[in-house]
Amino acid sequence: MRLTFLGTGAAGGVPLWGCGCVVCASARIDVSYARRPNCAVVEAGEVRLLLDAGVMDVAERFPPGELLAILITHFHTDHVQGLFHWRWGVGELDVFAPHDAEGCADLYKYPGPLRFRHLSKFETFNVSDVHITPVPLVHSKPTLGYCIEHDGIRVAYLTDSSELPPATATFLTEWKPHTICLGCAYPPGMEGRRNHFDLPEAIALSNDYPSSRIVLMHISHHLDEWLRAHPDALPERMVLGHDNETLDFSGVP
Repeated sequence: MRLTFLGTGAAGGVPLWGCGCVVCASARIDVSYARRPNCAVVEAGEVRLLLDAGVMDVAERFPPGELLAILITHFHTDHVQGLFHWRWGVGELDVFAPHDAEGCADLYKYPGPLRFRHLSKFETFNVSDVHITPVPLVHSKPTLGYCIEHDGIRVAYLTDSSELPPATATFLTEWKPHTICLGCAYPPGMEGRRNHFDLPEAIALSNDYPSSRIVLMHISHHLDEWLRAHPDALPERMVLGHDNETLDFSGVP
């Protein structure tokens, strides 16, 4: 099994329009610093699953037959905007998502080939031989994380959350993921209302799962800029994810 990030950015991305910070300035010169909307693709054997659809050209990247399903964490625009292009297509494609009466704009009303299937928390389902357990997260819309297992490899994909509900934390403790892909938008000291983990909160969470590698995603330019000034701030088991990076789990025992 492997996971490839199509994007690792928070809403607004990097470079952020109109921002002149050192990170955004660098990203305008060198695309390796850029962060597109957070989403990923998981490949396990013959199965290919899309995790969120924030990248606008995502429908073009995956011709008919290349995806078995899409897993949506929640219906904020930066996580589903790529779905709108699919609505004019032909065929059928399953889209698993949390219960959300509003969804996003008119996706429910005009879904085209998209077949929305609403999930219940902690009820494991299968896509071919991949086992997926949706777990609840704390965000400003109904949001699910996905615990994905194939051939003994366990990966948790937890984006857009400000805390883990106790039941989710307990599930992860018992499930023992090899890797946790964790949304972390902010550096220490960010003020105001926040619906995402900051770095101190992410580090505290990582201490609860000492056998898991932590890969940070959904990263804002604020966090990138802070880490440039504090390059040794991440603990040993924690790394930053990057756009187009592939996490290969083939060597995981």
